[in-house]
This record gives sequence, structure tokens and C-alpha cells, in this order.
Amino acid sequence: MYSIQEVSQKTGLSAHTLRYYEKEGLITGVERSRGGFRQYTDEDLEALGLVCCLKNTGMSLQEVLRFVQLTREGEHTLEERVTLLREHRENVLKRMEEMRRHLEKVTWKLNFFSEKLAAYRASGAEKQEGNRYK
Repeated sequence: MYSIQEVSQKTGLSAHTLRYYEKEGLITGVERSRGGFRQYTDEDLEALGLVCCLKNTGMSLQEVLRFVQLTREGEHTLEERVTLLREHRENVLKRMEEMRRHLEKVTWKLNFFSEKLAAYRASGAEKQEGNRYK
């Protein structure tokens, strides 16, 4: 069993976010100690891992909740869950391709300006400008 602070440290989610996810139904069945403190299990951590994975790859919390609800409803929802994940995967792949293109441009600009900087330094202009104020 893990306390809310331990789960917060393991997942990087704040205690407030963990309580919110529970309140909204993204995770359910979190046990309580006699004193009323949340006690998370490895199963809860696994569920949080999936919620974070889906959210961090661009799925809205509303869509994540829908997926979680379908999972709770049982195997008769498998087709809809597969469809949701397939569509989400396609969206992630599109965003990855877009990011790859952006990275190419950033890399090109970095190389361009690095070459200009090297030429600038080689020309001695840097030293000449530094001497201006002496």
C-alpha cells in the first residue's frame, strides 16, 4: 500500500491531481485506512499509469474517462475501446510526424547559426568588438 505522498512522488502527480482523478472517476476503488487516508495499491498505480499515458499523449480527460468507463463495463465494450485506442494512436502518430518536421527545421537553424558563429569567431570580429570599449 502506498500513501498519497508516495504515489505523488512515484507518478509526478500532485496530491490535488490524484484526488481530482479519483473524484472524476478516472481511478476508482482507492482504499482508505482506518484514519481515512488513501491507500493506493499496485493496481491503482497501473491504472494511473494508463491515465497518464493517454493524457500525456494528447487524449482529453473526457476521452480518458470514457475509456475507463468502458473498461469497467466489461468485455462487451472491447470493440469500442479498440476503436478509441486506434484513433488515438493515429492522432499520436500525426503529432509525432509534425514534431519530427519541426525538429528538422530547428536542427537546420541550429547548424546554420553554429556555422555563422564559427565563421564569426574565426574572423576575429569578436575580439575586435571587445576592444571597442577599452
